[in-house]
Amino acid sequence: MGVILSAAKNLPLLTNFYIQVPSAHPGAYPSNYFVEVVQGVIWALSHGPQWLLFHVIVGLLLFLWSLILIVLAIAARRRAWIITTILGLIGIMGAGFNSASFMNFGGQGFSSMLMSVGFLLAVISYAVGFYITR
Repeated sequence: MGVILSAAKNLPLLTNFYIQVPSAHPGAYPSNYFVEVVQGVIWALSHGPQWLLFHVIVGLLLFLWSLILIVLAIAARRRAWIITTILGLIGIMGAGFNSASFMNFGGQGFSSMLMSVGFLLAVISYAVGFYITR
């Protein structure tokens, strides 16, 4: 488990510093942001470099897992978990959309910073949920 967490922690650095996303790919410089985000993610899954592919897969799995956690929190009727999982989902979605912006708009540093802030929001939200409900 520690190896996975260590790799996941360094994944954004590997992707931001060592992966060169082509400036011309499906989804690049979009006119319709949400449609082009989907096209960019599909491109990254099918033709992206190895670390970008891994980064996208981890992000999508985190998104799906956050949805599952919300459903479980609602089913358990635990108010603290409902609030923290919703905040975690917001953080993951913020990180995901800014990750897509980073990829589609040529690697702007501001998108990378917002991606990190979204991930931090998610981690803090889940940590607070564990702390409150222990």
